[in-house]
Amino acid sequence: MRLVAIALAMGVVGGASGLAAEPLWITEDILSKSFDLKGEAITIERGPVEGDGLSRELAQNCPPACIQPNEIAGGVATVGELEVISFLEGEVAGGTGLLLDSRMPDVYIRGSIPGAVNVPYTTLDPKNPYRDEILKALGAVKAGDGWDFGGAMALTMFCSGPWCDQSSRAIASLTSAGYPAEKLRYYRGGLQVWSMLGLTVAHP
Repeated sequence: MRLVAIALAMGVVGGASGLAAEPLWITEDILSKSFDLKGEAITIERGPVEGDGLSRELAQNCPPACIQPNEIAGGVATVGELEVISFLEGEVAGGTGLLLDSRMPDVYIRGSIPGAVNVPYTTLDPKNPYRDEILKALGAVKAGDGWDFGGAMALTMFCSGPWCDQSSRAIASLTSAGYPAEKLRYYRGGLQVWSMLGLTVAHP
């Protein structure tokens, strides 16, 4: 289906053979949405984005740059910038929480939210042989074959922006290990929205 859509988008235009730009997918399953709204035909599609301060990732197709849902996992709250600031001021400053940047280190060092700790999403994957050590560092305690997360840190996770799935993948890895959803928060806007609002960016 997807190959057919791309082939149609790159087909003959006006009788002359020519290649159009590859269409940008909204999600892995959605190229565009068309519907009737009070008698008017509406089509929602995704076009290229350009401008100062915009991430190069926005120019990528989906995957990897797929638009993420607002609710990433049951019980995990999605938060905005003011909640991130309150989390830093409260839980992080008080030693009961961590703001986790889920991006890879080479991207993290180019700029992040002040106070964020870089824990790449790949390190939380169940296949990582060192994941247990990371869970312990987050306050989990090994209990038989499972974990006791009673004293685990509250975590707010983010990555590049609403099209980045790295924090959602990190959250999925944590919840699959038993990390309580109520101890996790998802900042969907990520560094892109944070930066576009003019908020301070730290350079580790």
